Amino acid sequence: MNYIGSKSRLSSWILEEVKQVVGNDLSQKIFCDIFAGTGIIGRTFKEEVKQVISNDLEHYSFVLNKNYIENHKAIQNKEKYIEELNNLALIKNGFIYQNYCMGSGSGRQYFSDENGKKIDAIRSKIKEWKDTKQINSNLYYFLLASLLESADKVANTASIYGAFLKHIKKSASKELVLYPANFIENANSHQVFNKDSNELIKEICGDILYLDPPYNHRQYSANYHILNTITHYDSFTPKGKTGLREYNRSNYCKKKKVHTSFENLIKNAKFKYIFLSYNNEGLMSEKDVKTIMEKYGIYSLKTKEYQRFKADKTENRNHKADKTYEYLHILEKEDI
Repeated sequence: MNYIGSKSRLSSWILEEVKQVVGNDLSQKIFCDIFAGTGIIGRTFKEEVKQVISNDLEHYSFVLNKNYIENHKAIQNKEKYIEELNNLALIKNGFIYQNYCMGSGSGRQYFSDENGKKIDAIRSKIKEWKDTKQINSNLYYFLLASLLESADKVANTASIYGAFLKHIKKSASKELVLYPANFIENANSHQVFNKDSNELIKEICGDILYLDPPYNHRQYSANYHILNTITHYDSFTPKGKTGLREYNRSNYCKKKKVHTSFENLIKNAKFKYIFLSYNNEGLMSEKDVKTIMEKYGIYSLKTKEYQRFKADKTENRNHKADKTYEYLHILEKEDI
């Protein structure tokens, strides 16, 4: 997915730096990705560690990680379900079409009319299969994750769902095709949560804690609200021009609260090794982070310059290169 703050370009570097500190053999380690997003880092460590604990407060993230992290055994006949969903008759009374497609009179154009109807048809069928127990939890999250990623490919937006484009762009005019969200299979079991990170940290323990909180005032709940609506598929009255639902407001996006929230997270963490990804545009400065982390053990810092890609305002997949610095703050915690 085209996701703000994605670590896909940095995942191999992060793995390398973790091994430099913890050791090359991570096979008996429990790794926690507590602000998981689309789960790129958890997926990177899934085959390296004994167990991945994945968490995010956003429901779309929970769905993606239930599939990519928690699913670890083969699902029989999953291609058959994908094929059936791809061939469903369209429906025009579904929630997405009625509220987020122009043809319904909603005034919103997040998807073409046909794709909105297809999203509704697929989502309704997945719900029906789940409610009638025709599919188990593993298959349910696999199919729902497949729908999220496939819908995102034809979204009529400039990367995020904070606004839609006035005219249907080329990629959004293509027919939605449901592609399988294939996951890594391995012998280990993994855990996925949908909780506030500062509360979950009091309930879990492990060896390696990876932190990738929001950097600035940007609220992920608002920017990806359509994905949450697809996963919940509930009934509500969308608000305003962009059709927002009620959404979470993270303390990590608030300048007056981020320092306290971050320190409480570090203080309550029952993990020996803590790695924080943050960049030079964050609400907390490099000095702020160091001051907090070094209270709790041995602190060090790694820095990497890389090409960050911003979506062009006029076209979703046209990207502009923009250099930024990624900081990897490292803590070997004492007195766990």
